[in-house]
Amino acid sequence: MHLSEQKISIPASPGHRNMLAHIQKAFDFRVDQGTIPVRFVITGMDEAHYQCEFGLLGGLDVPRAKEPESIFRFIRRTVERTDAFNAVFLVPTGIGAEIGGHAGDATPAARVLAEVCDRVITHPNVVNASDLNEMPENALYVEGSTITRLMMGTAALQPIRSNRVLVIMDAHEIEMFANDTVNAVNAARATYGLNCPKIVQLDPPLQMTAEFMKSGRAAGEVNGLERVLAVIDENQDGFDAVAIASVIDLDEEIHEQYFQQDGEMNNPWGGVEAMLTHAVSMLYEVPAAHSPMLENHKVANLDFGLVEPRLAAEAVSLTFVQCMLKGLHRSPRIVSDADVMREVGMLSSADISCLVIPDSCIGLPTLAALEQGIPVIAVRENDNLMQNDLHTLPWASNQLHVVENYLEAAGVITALKAGITLSSLRRPLASTKIENRKFQTQRTRQEKSIKEIKI
Repeated sequence: MHLSEQKISIPASPGHRNMLAHIQKAFDFRVDQGTIPVRFVITGMDEAHYQCEFGLLGGLDVPRAKEPESIFRFIRRTVERTDAFNAVFLVPTGIGAEIGGHAGDATPAARVLAEVCDRVITHPNVVNASDLNEMPENALYVEGSTITRLMMGTAALQPIRSNRVLVIMDAHEIEMFANDTVNAVNAARATYGLNCPKIVQLDPPLQMTAEFMKSGRAAGEVNGLERVLAVIDENQDGFDAVAIASVIDLDEEIHEQYFQQDGEMNNPWGGVEAMLTHAVSMLYEVPAAHSPMLENHKVANLDFGLVEPRLAAEAVSLTFVQCMLKGLHRSPRIVSDADVMREVGMLSSADISCLVIPDSCIGLPTLAALEQGIPVIAVRENDNLMQNDLHTLPWASNQLHVVENYLEAAGVITALKAGITLSSLRRPLASTKIENRKFQTQRTRQEKSIKEIKI
């Protein structure tokens, strides 16, 4: 079983309308049957083409595991519930985001946005900071593919009190690194009461390799996924969430360059991690997260000195697992049964009040928001590698709000929550448009008829 990334150029749909169905049809035409997309992004677009990159799963044993539904399946919401204001906050993994592209450095933005929302639904890339996770108390921590399904209307979230977290880790050739990971799990059990029913060591270990696409996005390859799935199958009734710790192969020179370039280099590990967790969460409908293990003593002993602040959490961490354990501890249950999704307490697409993204980002959550009529707040200051102009999409009136920074995004959320039209807060206040619409009365129609007869 194999996970890899592939670039595909797809002709643009007329007026960029019905993009979800259009891209799915084009994908099915270009990719071999049996290859399943687990991740999708448009890295660049113009009037003629979409430059797309897909994370692809090949070699799935369909008789053994039920084939998952397409990531492009879309169910339009029929209502918007307004009893609470729930924001989805995304910083896509592997795109070199100025804020949130390193080690949990979008956490301050998440905490600010959480103050003006009832709930913030976010993902590991935003708040995972190696041994730290300071996500807001009103945050729901879910894997990226789950957020996609939530926005697409095919899954709902059920907040819970705690999860039983199954930990799967490499049987590391250096015993000290394996022991450090077990110690980190035990620290979580002893401090905030993590329920970890079992730690399973994979031997031989999972094979993960980090790579960069031509667009600059971080991606990679995963081999040996069937061993992870076998462990999950064997423990089906004994866990609620899955934490995976494994080595990610990366050239040591690139490893050093990442810490020496003052945050200018795209984080190379996150992309392949997202590919893995997307696949696991999609196949089993459970919360999942991944953390990298140190490769060897040489890497562990590298002295980077004082690093750029956004990299500091990674520079001081030993195991990197504590952030995902804390997140998975209370990650919500994923619900896809249509009847259960309507139960009280479920959070579905009808409950999403807005989506906050870095400017230029177009993936399934953005396209789902477009189709669902969900307001989108795009932040210019969070510069990234994507080359898209969001204004070219066929938004409804006042659906897209492009702001300079996350402080301004919080203001937009406050206005949306209050039901205040944003233009009413700016000056000069535009004049109200007055349209003179003339209608023919019965008398004028009769007069016109008489005139026509006289002629």
